[in-house]
Amino acid sequence: MEVIEAIVIADADGKDPAAPSSVDSDKTKAEFIWTLQATWHLVNTRLEMDQAFDQPVCKKKKLWEVVAEKVNAKLRESGVTGITVKAYECDLKWRNMLATYRKNTDRARRLGVASVHWEFFKAMHDVLGKSREEIEAQRQAKLSGTRVGKAIASKRFTPILPTPPATAAACISRPPQDILQLYMELQERKLNMWSQQKALEERKIEAINNLAQAISSLAQTNSPQTSKDGH
Repeated sequence: MEVIEAIVIADADGKDPAAPSSVDSDKTKAEFIWTLQATWHLVNTRLEMDQAFDQPVCKKKKLWEVVAEKVNAKLRESGVTGITVKAYECDLKWRNMLATYRKNTDRARRLGVASVHWEFFKAMHDVLGKSREEIEAQRQAKLSGTRVGKAIASKRFTPILPTPPATAAACISRPPQDILQLYMELQERKLNMWSQQKALEERKIEAINNLAQAISSLAQTNSPQTSKDGH
């Protein structure tokens, strides 16, 4: 069973909004208690507007304002006056209920639907639990009895596959002239790079040989001087 939730709205100065006050404007800042009746009004209203919330481009803030207006209207019809629910309170309450619904959905998958005893589960699951395939099947079932549905059912449609570009076959059978030219240019660049690298390696080897000869010459020059110093 769901625990009834209460959302407390704090005043700008941090005071408890539920504290007694003689100012009439403070009544509008009082906390809204989500009773079972108010929660059912929210669930039914939000599920009725589920398609509007699923639209790719929609202003959720405006939609929640509409939800709050409808919930307040239903509460007034039930005799509840003196306090109203705000749009952001409906949004927050619905988020909490969605979290509870998902937990019960996981439980239903593991243990079966009979193991779920949350009173809002069936109403929410009838709308939110439908897959895309089920929704499409229901749409087709509704359409089947209409003239448009019968006309569609009487005809066979061949799926239209994307036509490959005309140049694709040419590319596979024989490379175009520009591609062949590009290939030759790349090969020429590789040869040039290889030649430059080869020349660089040859310069390195030549420098090493020159250094070795210089060291050898220096050693031979110092050798007679060392022998004279020894005598």
